[in-house]
Amino acid sequence: MMMNENTTHPRFEISFEFFPPKSEEMEAQLFETVERLALWQPEFVTVTYGAGGSTKEPTLAAVTTIIKDTNLPTAAHLTCVDASKDDVHAIVEEYRAAGVRRIVALRGDPSAGIGTVYAPHPQGFQQTADLVGALAAYGDFDISVSAYPEKHPESPDMSADIAVLKSKADAGATRALTQFFFNNDVFFRYMDAVAAAGITLPVIPGIMPIQNLTQLKRFSKRCGATVPGFLDDRFDGFDDKPEERAKVAADVAAEQIEELGKHGFKHIHLYTMNRAPLVSAVLENIGYKPGAARAAA
Repeated sequence: MMMNENTTHPRFEISFEFFPPKSEEMEAQLFETVERLALWQPEFVTVTYGAGGSTKEPTLAAVTTIIKDTNLPTAAHLTCVDASKDDVHAIVEEYRAAGVRRIVALRGDPSAGIGTVYAPHPQGFQQTADLVGALAAYGDFDISVSAYPEKHPESPDMSADIAVLKSKADAGATRALTQFFFNNDVFFRYMDAVAAAGITLPVIPGIMPIQNLTQLKRFSKRCGATVPGFLDDRFDGFDDKPEERAKVAADVAAEQIEELGKHGFKHIHLYTMNRAPLVSAVLENIGYKPGAARAAA
């Protein structure tokens, strides 16, 4: 146990990301996961949103159900891609009617896919900072934005990437949630650059517990995140041993979180992939207690 037995409050604040389901089976899995992870009493949870509003209805339905059934503070993702300002405002009003007061504001991936050229909608928001400014004008939204410790794949260099983050902060963002990373030194250097740019926006590190290393490598290439070689060594020999592989994955994520905590980072955003067991194991490894156990302690 890494936490004082008499402590009733965890050392880390946590938040979770979910994605909207594409089938009835996936819908059942999502809400089972939400129910199980709600026991960890997250600060908030987020639900992703497909490019160009491709998951608008599933995202709205998922967010509405989570708010109604769990009372968790829930943020809906929102993008600028392939949408006019009127389209975006209409979606925001749907969110507001559903009780949503938290939004993750993103530019979004090009509708033709990652790696293709992004073209703003002629009547839309040209960049994320414009969307953030429009949301801030409502006056009652908590607004999260994205940050990229290894820079966004389309940014020419880190200075340009930091400038984009500053524009979002200046427009009224509440916090930034980072792309996942596995080398904490990369994140620490990024935070030095953020501070040097005069950005005081809270930046929350995003942690991806590794469900499948091979799939993660393919996904990481598309989004510009590096998968260090030491992970191959840690997972070597466990391809056909799911229980041992899951233990290694929980250990890797917990070790990363513990190091972040030693450097003063006390809020962790976990990418759940709509699966509860591995995320729960990670939290247990850092001495976190689910709500019922914490209350008993």
